[in-house]
Amino acid sequence: MSEEQKNAAEETANEENLEQSTDVDQEENDDKSVTTEEKESTSELSDLEKKDLEIQALNDKYLRLYSEFDNFRRRTQKEKLELYETAGEDIFKSLLPVMDDFERAKKSMDESKDYKSLKEGVDLIYNKLKGVFKANGAVAMDSIGEEFDSEIHEAITQIPAPDKKMKGKVVDEIEKGYKLKDKVIRFAKVVVGQ
Repeated sequence: MSEEQKNAAEETANEENLEQSTDVDQEENDDKSVTTEEKESTSELSDLEKKDLEIQALNDKYLRLYSEFDNFRRRTQKEKLELYETAGEDIFKSLLPVMDDFERAKKSMDESKDYKSLKEGVDLIYNKLKGVFKANGAVAMDSIGEEFDSEIHEAITQIPAPDKKMKGKVVDEIEKGYKLKDKVIRFAKVVVGQ
């Protein structure tokens, strides 16, 4: 072999050795990166497990709060229903004496023909009933002579006003209106002057 061939063979051998050493270095780097990846995946796994536990804890907390709220909602609905069912109880209890008085007046009317005492009895019962209304916050509205207001009055008809001052005002009241506290519970049925 000539020297040139020897040099070429040495260069080829050097290149192969260089490639092999590069391959060995690459494999070592790959091994290191695999080890690093394994460590990262292990830490990721523990992070994922932590997140899963956190999610599970939050989900449990959510379910408990939802259940607690649902129980609260049911309890308040039940209390509200009971309140509606018994709301009028106090008013009816306060009206019972008035009913008793009317029953006594009716019995008295059948037995006696004394209309003067009957009128006095009815007046007493009427005043007692007004007292019950007032005690429970129901008040009759005075309408005659007042300016017509569609918020509290219901116009049944219109008639010519007896004088100019009564134009647009309530001339007559067919049925009294009532307020409970500040809320109108029955509109006054009125006749309005034109």
